[in-house]
Amino acid sequence: MACVLFATFSCKKKSEENKQPYHQGVISDFSKIENTQQDEEGHQRMLSLLAGIRDLTPTNNQYLGDGRARKARELLAKATPQTPAKENWFHHRILGWAELNLGNETEGIKHLKIAYDLLPEVKGSIEEKRVMENIFMLGVAWMRRGETENCCAISTPESCIIPIRGGGIHSKEEGSRNAIKYFDEILKKAPIKSVWHYRARWLLNIAWMTLGQYPESVPEKYLIPEESFRSNYQFPVLHNIAADLGIDTFNLSGGVVIDDFNNDNYLDLFTTSWASDAAPKLFISREDGSFSEPKISTRLEGIYGGLNLEPADFNNDGNLDVFVLRGAWLASAGGYPNSLLRNNGDGTFTDVSFNLGLANIHRPTQTAGWADFDNDGDLDLFVGNETTPGNNSPCQLFRNDGDLGFVDVALSAGVTNDRFTKGVSWGDYNNDRYPDLYVSNFRSENRLYHNNGDGTFTDLAQKLKVTGPSSSFPAWFWDYDNDGNLDIFVSSYSGNIEHVAAHRLKEEADFETLCLYRGDGEGNFINVAADAGLNDPILPMGSNFGDINNDGYLDFYLGTGDPGFGSLMPNLMYLNVGGRKFVDVTMASRLGHLQKGHAVSFADLDNDGDLDLFEQLGGAYPGDAFSDALFENPGFKNHSITIKIVGKKTNRSAIGARIKATFNENGKTRSVYRHVCSGGSFGANPLRQTIGTGSARKLQSLEIFWPVTGNAQKFKEIECDQNIEIVEGSNTYKSLNLVPRPFLKKNSK
Repeated sequence: MACVLFATFSCKKKSEENKQPYHQGVISDFSKIENTQQDEEGHQRMLSLLAGIRDLTPTNNQYLGDGRARKARELLAKATPQTPAKENWFHHRILGWAELNLGNETEGIKHLKIAYDLLPEVKGSIEEKRVMENIFMLGVAWMRRGETENCCAISTPESCIIPIRGGGIHSKEEGSRNAIKYFDEILKKAPIKSVWHYRARWLLNIAWMTLGQYPESVPEKYLIPEESFRSNYQFPVLHNIAADLGIDTFNLSGGVVIDDFNNDNYLDLFTTSWASDAAPKLFISREDGSFSEPKISTRLEGIYGGLNLEPADFNNDGNLDVFVLRGAWLASAGGYPNSLLRNNGDGTFTDVSFNLGLANIHRPTQTAGWADFDNDGDLDLFVGNETTPGNNSPCQLFRNDGDLGFVDVALSAGVTNDRFTKGVSWGDYNNDRYPDLYVSNFRSENRLYHNNGDGTFTDLAQKLKVTGPSSSFPAWFWDYDNDGNLDIFVSSYSGNIEHVAAHRLKEEADFETLCLYRGDGEGNFINVAADAGLNDPILPMGSNFGDINNDGYLDFYLGTGDPGFGSLMPNLMYLNVGGRKFVDVTMASRLGHLQKGHAVSFADLDNDGDLDLFEQLGGAYPGDAFSDALFENPGFKNHSITIKIVGKKTNRSAIGARIKATFNENGKTRSVYRHVCSGGSFGANPLRQTIGTGSARKLQSLEIFWPVTGNAQKFKEIECDQNIEIVEGSNTYKSLNLVPRPFLKKNSK
């Protein structure tokens, strides 16, 4: 299909009197930004507010607090010999699960076992599914004990990677062996092909794997065959080296940004945890391939929490800033402030949220996106809030007015959404230079807000038939088939371990599949997910996309799971085959981590020309923490070029700019397209773009389209396998002179 990506359009501009100054070139040594008294007061106000949230967490937070456990303890302390067995059973079951959530595994197992022992007395007076649930919960509690004593305490690069083998085998066997006993009991009692049958069958096979006795010890009638844990596509192994580099933070669910925070052109790592007492982690990349936390204060101390992050240079000063999102899943209790952390250029950050008008209203959220929706040269911010029964939380569209701060124009723009927003992504799907907005809503129709170019939007999702799936979560714009037109990926948050088990057994499973909407560049879409081979149960949370094998086509990785401790399902890697279909290479690549997968980032951290894969791991409850992972790309013998583009009239981050790389591969001319963004809606890739060119060693041409002006820059004959920088309007580009550097293990200095 013909590409209209680089057509010239007339450009509507508003007054530039409020535009931020542009700093020419790369700032190698940041000029320090002095904090004003107002800045400092705003920063301290945020610290005080977050400290207050931390202090109220035990009573106010249903995931991180201990309110349920305390109540159950009180009720059991008041029990007498005359207390009905059913009442005791109920409270011991509730307390057991609550203690497990808090990480008190011994207490959790004790109370779940007491409840289990009471089942003969209460069985006739409770639903059969509650009996199965009690047995299953006890098995899961022992399963978590095995993880805590092995994968958490003595973690290896192979820990929790399915199929479990080698260093992932548990040396302390008590947890898994006790879990097997209870899963066996369920399988003997539960109806065949019931939810409880599939759940217990899946975890039974995993438990035997942890002992190194799969498949031989699994009863044949309960076996999930070995071929179910194999890929039908050859793919090299990516090894988890996070512990070697000292970046394997042990934490709960959270966000990640990989990008250059100190302008030395090397990629750094910024992560958060949603725990209300956890400050962000910043790991600075060194020229020798190592990572280290700053030895001086970054002023991030006390900036607690954050389930997701969105990076951008919001004030066009050359320093990458970060927006931190809080309060997700907590409904009316999630009225937490978000934080805009201004990078001061001297290794410190200042929370400027209150001063710039971004934290005056507090609504639960975990998703946001930066874009210059009005094409005035600075970045605006959409925040996707979560409306739930009894808690109306309209979304916000903050227009950037430069030194005047941000103003919420969502109501006048028509983008309040008023639904349970779980993912947002900006992209110019109809090539009119104005970024449009896709909003993924959980358990309601999604929206595609078409940008009318006059400050207003129109929801065309129903008209364009892109409202599904109904239980969606992460979403993004991308050009998966390299036709120059943006497509839309929308995940389905549907399908837990029972669906995974049935699906891998090739048996019927009732779940909602994801949607892949192929765009034609003229405003039309068609759902091609089935034709592309995307028909698996996935339940994704964190996710992102990147060209893992440098063939020029974008692949994607999904972090999976839900808050339940029993949701041990593999995170998933899908390889794009020529823009026609996707194949699951999870097992072959050894990327099937079983722990809860949250923010994902594809980034070339060692400057060798291919993308490594970082995953922020950990669950929602205090007892479900895990270590983050970095999977090193072994290389595919293909070539690539990494392009950092810098806006001048466009926002300095160049978000929204488009890239077209054309090259000759095996006698055929082909083009690869990218739009500059941080990737998916839960996890942030670098804004610089790594473009795979397959076997081609040289670009015939490279075009950059700038939506603010409608101008395109074109360069010819560029060698691949290098990092270059292009500034808007310049006739030349420059090499960043970044040489490949093997990762340096933390103990090898």
